[in-house]
Amino acid sequence: MTSLLLADVRPWGGDAVDVTIVDGVISDLSPTGSGGAADERVDGRGLLALPGFVNAHAHVDKSWWGQKWVSYGGQPTTQGRIAHERAERDKYGIPSVGGAKAVLREFLRHGTTATRTHVDVDLGVGLRGIANVLEAAADLNGAVEVELVAFPQDGVLRRPGVLELLDKAATEGATSIGGLDPATIDRDPVGQLDALFEIAARRGVGIDLHLHDHGDLGAFQYELIAERTIQAGLQGKVNVSHGFALGELEPARRSDLVQLLAEAGMSWTTVAPPTSAPLPFREMRATGVPIGLGTDGIRDLWSPYGDGDLLQIARGFARLHGLRTDEDLTYAIELATTYGAAFVHRDNHGLTVGARADVVLLDAENAPDVLVRAPRREVVVAGGQVVVRDGELQV
Repeated sequence: MTSLLLADVRPWGGDAVDVTIVDGVISDLSPTGSGGAADERVDGRGLLALPGFVNAHAHVDKSWWGQKWVSYGGQPTTQGRIAHERAERDKYGIPSVGGAKAVLREFLRHGTTATRTHVDVDLGVGLRGIANVLEAAADLNGAVEVELVAFPQDGVLRRPGVLELLDKAATEGATSIGGLDPATIDRDPVGQLDALFEIAARRGVGIDLHLHDHGDLGAFQYELIAERTIQAGLQGKVNVSHGFALGELEPARRSDLVQLLAEAGMSWTTVAPPTSAPLPFREMRATGVPIGLGTDGIRDLWSPYGDGDLLQIARGFARLHGLRTDEDLTYAIELATTYGAAFVHRDNHGLTVGARADVVLLDAENAPDVLVRAPRREVVVAGGQVVVRDGELQV
């Protein structure tokens, strides 16, 4: 049995407590000074404590993080970026264990302790990316818990053999299978969705679809997905990533669609890009449509942007949606922490007894202050391990 005491910390900016951690799980929260003996003690110095961040949409297999600068290339379209990535990735050793590990370490540096990551599965790399990410996570002793989506970035039906790879991935570590713009990439939305739902229902996995299409075309595909989710009995297991069209629809149709999403038990993940239309997040919250935040790719062949800091994404979400009140700013932090738990199948993720000990300490007055300043993560505890101390990685 191993124990750790986080002394004098303020959960969510409230009263100071001592947090006792035993074998990687929070076992007690008590008034400061009343915590017992432990194998290791961290002086929290009255720092604000948050649960670990949950990155609900990442691509840890794609990055060139840690290598020399790679200039952006390719055509500025989804298809153009796919083609460019396929032509160039071998040159940069993508995917690799080292590349995935470099990204996961940056996640830890910024306080992310769990992630749902899409991993490319295609005719060029097969399932190698999945094996690489699993090995990278194991090398870090599980400090970042990783949930995998087998992602057919290059298309599904238009690439014969990809469906078989997705089916196999569902037996080799992927908890969900992905899809990509069924209408504009495969040009057969019914065919792609029927094939994906057949695998998901048979293998007992979820579905997480990248949907970039705008306006009515995007909305049409959401309706197809919701209908199939209900028919297959996959409520609670289907997610739409990006889904830009949802914020673009006229209010009556948007409201009807949000109701359908709720009926289907679907969820939504966003990286809150500044040029996108705001999501109807208040309607989604009221009807029970979960929202998760993610970094998407960081420093990859699609874009040079990104540093793995989910707190920056939460702030971007707040700014995109015009959030200003303390309650709303705190909600953005909750999206990045406690509300992200469902996306990695955690029933208990927070500063509560029985939760995995994922704790982030920051020098801030309260949660809104954390959001608008995005201060350095002073200490990060992941599964009971101190992985960041004084802002520096220890793994």
